[in-house]
Amino acid sequence: MSIRDEVRAWLAENWRPGDDPRAFREKAVDTGWLAPSWSTDWFGKGLSAHDAEVVGEEFQRVGAPGRLDRDHLHARVIYELGTEELKRSYLRGLLTDQLEGCLLYSEPGAGSDLASVRTTAVREGDQWRVNGQKVWTSHAREAAYGLLIARTNADVPKHRGLTYFVIPMKQPGIEVRPLTQITGDAHFNEVFFTDAVVDDANRLGDVDAGWFGLMTALGYERLVLGARGVGSRAYDPRYIGTADDLIELARRHDRLEDTAIAERIADTYAERTAARLNAARYAAEGRGHDAAAMSLGKLMMSRILHRTARLRRDIIGADVLYDDRTDPPSDAEVANFFTLDAYFTSIGGGTDQVQRNILAERMLGLRKEADPSKDIPFREVRK
Repeated sequence: MSIRDEVRAWLAENWRPGDDPRAFREKAVDTGWLAPSWSTDWFGKGLSAHDAEVVGEEFQRVGAPGRLDRDHLHARVIYELGTEELKRSYLRGLLTDQLEGCLLYSEPGAGSDLASVRTTAVREGDQWRVNGQKVWTSHAREAAYGLLIARTNADVPKHRGLTYFVIPMKQPGIEVRPLTQITGDAHFNEVFFTDAVVDDANRLGDVDAGWFGLMTALGYERLVLGARGVGSRAYDPRYIGTADDLIELARRHDRLEDTAIAERIADTYAERTAARLNAARYAAEGRGHDAAAMSLGKLMMSRILHRTARLRRDIIGADVLYDDRTDPPSDAEVANFFTLDAYFTSIGGGTDQVQRNILAERMLGLRKEADPSKDIPFREVRK
């Protein structure tokens, strides 16, 4: 039996539209279908990239949630970089949606240049004491743990004095403050650390070598964001299906016969497909962790979301002004939300400008901008 036949048979027996997603994920995780490329020791089936893509296609075909080995950023980082103990502690809870995680990277003075983070972790025996501030942290209020990059050595250049941790969030010394966005959501947060602690056993990689693990994690993040392409509410029950079905939207507003609109819809679907296939190509080539290569998908995603939001408004026309906040949301409300939300995608996971710099320098080989702080001890870098 081929992989496609095997997964089809399993889905036919275990998935019905409308099933409880969490209950379904429990079954799919325990049988290895949600992380098909991972080891059989860790909720996977050990499939090749090609066969794992087939599994994802079949889950998508029937509308079942799938492919967490590629799309669950936090689980993937721990699977790839974590110790056996960390995998035992976190992987199943993340894959079954019983645990939430967050990324503790950006700081008020270190967003585009992550190597300049100033949050410190000082070793005290088998623990590290953490002080500092992070910002633009998604899901920090709900998160059980965070992936933390912290300064552990200020006597070496900035890229060589960082260490990467998995830090429990529900502890004294961690304060989370929400940030209200232009959409009205409070998706982002500030996170303050005051003598918070993290066990050395929760370290990802070697001391002072966190930059290398972080680059791997950023590659995964850009891959996930690049593959998403339908906005941050894609999985919100109130918005699900509203972001990507442009044909149905045009039919509802009698614009499907409009040649200009039809061509723009076709262009949008073609761009989404190209972005998805490009991400699959890099994964098949073993470059899914290549942060520079993944910048292309991230930048493409941002462009698609802005153009899709503009297309939605043009399909709806003047009625887009009637944003009356109904339940379920009207087409106008959805269009307006995705118009504002598209700006999040131009910033989250590295700005569009940063992605263009990365592509220019690392993919095209253009000359890098001079960085006078790169080769001096971090404590001597001008603040």
